[in-house]
Amino acid sequence: MGRVRPTKVIAVSFQFVHLEAFSRKGDSKGRSTTFVFNEARRDPGASVHVRNPAPPVVVYGSTIDEVERLHDAAADVATTSPKGGKPRRIQKTQHTLMTVVASHPLAMDEVRADPVKRREAEEWEKRTVAWLRFQYGDKLVSVIRHEDEGYFHVHAYVLPDDPAMRASALHPGQCAKAAVMAAGPVDGEDTKALNKRGDQAYRAAMRDWQDAYHETVAIPCGLTRLGPQRRRLTRAEWQAEQTQAKALKTTIERAREVKRKGETFVAATKEDAARIAAEAAAAKAEADRQLVAAKVATEAAKAVHDRAVAEQRKALSMMARVRQEAARVREATARLQRLPGALRSLFDGFKQSKVAARIRAAVESEMEALRRVAADAADRASAADAGHKEAEARAKNLRENLAETGRELATARRELAALRPPRPEPERAPGISTPALRRRD
Repeated sequence: MGRVRPTKVIAVSFQFVHLEAFSRKGDSKGRSTTFVFNEARRDPGASVHVRNPAPPVVVYGSTIDEVERLHDAAADVATTSPKGGKPRRIQKTQHTLMTVVASHPLAMDEVRADPVKRREAEEWEKRTVAWLRFQYGDKLVSVIRHEDEGYFHVHAYVLPDDPAMRASALHPGQCAKAAVMAAGPVDGEDTKALNKRGDQAYRAAMRDWQDAYHETVAIPCGLTRLGPQRRRLTRAEWQAEQTQAKALKTTIERAREVKRKGETFVAATKEDAARIAAEAAAAKAEADRQLVAAKVATEAAKAVHDRAVAEQRKALSMMARVRQEAARVREATARLQRLPGALRSLFDGFKQSKVAARIRAAVESEMEALRRVAADAADRASAADAGHKEAEARAKNLRENLAETGRELATARRELAALRPPRPEPERAPGISTPALRRRD
């Protein structure tokens, strides 16, 4: 007898997402909104199908207790307004709660045991919640996860926000069929054909809904659109499709990683460009500041030089006047020095004369005045000479200051040339020529 090969279990890897509406009265199976909330909470009477019930994990939004409170409060005041009639409360048979259940192929035991599979399931869950928020907006009030059943799955709860609280308005299939039925039959169409066309619209809308979930969630997570039994695939065909789905998932992940790296590189490049531009702007600002400072220093040095030249000219003019005054004093002094000899002989002949005495007194007074003039002239000459020496010392200091200013300006030009960007080539600051001060004797 040949060896019996063990049967290989084919892993289920296709998407599962389903939506269903409920009323407060309940359906033929007794499932009302109260039962749905009790089952979600894992109340004992509503969770007999679970071996070890555990409280749900809130993934998004409110707790089940809060969802039930919001639903019941809105349903109690919801009203409908028939044509030509007064507003009245909605019936308890009206669907007021929309639920969505989505399941991942991984078993809870696998998710608990393998961190990689745990991350895979959590990524699927995150994408599913994002898709639900996009579909229903603020009407999505809660998403929970049950971890006490066989497979990783979530339940979503959506509350209508219209005054009549019509959950059917949130069902794409029912909305599509209602639109066809409201438009009425076309030419040659009876009620049966109209209803058939409505059913076709229903199925088309639900396919679009499933396709949207597949494109947004299933493909990035490596899940197929349909399972093998639905399409009667062979084992080999189903395995090939699974392999293709996983390859597509890997490709999408790689593309996403490449996109992320590209965006990171672009962001880094923009940051570098912004930093370089900021540094260039700062360098240009510093160069402009130093150029302005250099111009100010040049103008100040030129003003100091002009004042020094003016003071030197003033000192030279004063020295010329002092020399002229000194020459005049020397000439007067020479005349006075010759006068006593001439007068002495005259005094000798008139010693006894009163006229001689008066002349002597007058001459002596004139001599004293001339002596004072000579002394004043000598003092002025000494002061002028001291002023000339002081002017020469100040001119020397100014020349040294101008030379130091020239050296500082040369250093500033070199620093400006080092700080400026390579392009465009900065203009050179105009040079400063310092006129030499000539000493006049």
